[in-house]
Amino acid sequence: MKQKLEIVALVLGFFGLFGTIAVTALPTWKVSAFIGANLIVMEELWEGLWMTCYRQINIKMQCKVYDSLLSLPAELQAARGFMCVSIALVFIALIVTAFGIQKSNCCGDNMKSKNIILAVGGCLYLISFLTTLIPVSWVGHSIIRQFYNPTVLDAEKREMGQAIFIGWGTSGVLLATGIILLIRYSQRRSKEDHGVYIMEEKSAIKEDSVYLAQTGSGMHKFQEYLMFQTEIDYLQLVK
Repeated sequence: MKQKLEIVALVLGFFGLFGTIAVTALPTWKVSAFIGANLIVMEELWEGLWMTCYRQINIKMQCKVYDSLLSLPAELQAARGFMCVSIALVFIALIVTAFGIQKSNCCGDNMKSKNIILAVGGCLYLISFLTTLIPVSWVGHSIIRQFYNPTVLDAEKREMGQAIFIGWGTSGVLLATGIILLIRYSQRRSKEDHGVYIMEEKSAIKEDSVYLAQTGSGMHKFQEYLMFQTEIDYLQLVK
């Protein structure tokens, strides 16, 4: 049952990888807010990390890559870097975890090395959780702040798009994966320490048995020597 937690962590890791890639690629970080003068849905604008998409009624949506990185708001610039780091971390964590599970052939029967690898994988997932949560929450906070800012025109206000919510969900998956792996590491570590204690105890018992056997053998030889000396003394007296 406990080994199934490692399989669950692997599956969650795949979901986390797909989630981070989707969040990074989707252009729906910011979407048009239909309020005030902009209440009638005549046009729709999406803003992502890499492009903007624009659609008017009865016209197919058109997307355009940003001409310059400097044209992006600070939160989207930071989100680009954070999300790229997240994808790399989750990918590495997924590979490391695959090598660290108990059923893998990595490191043979060396459970100590496997436990260390599993712990590294869990820590990578927790770091990727932070590198995903920070940019998503930062952009979400920026959207909410501008939405309630009375100095911002209604046409310039945005709402949180699907990418933000998917990002929060992906962050939860990465957090759960990291916690599961570290719990499993703790279980395996305690089992490893218990196994070492039992082996040391058996070794000590074996050494005591050998010592007693050697001591018993020495006493037997000493008794034979005394009997032999007694017989010699008796023969000398008879003569």
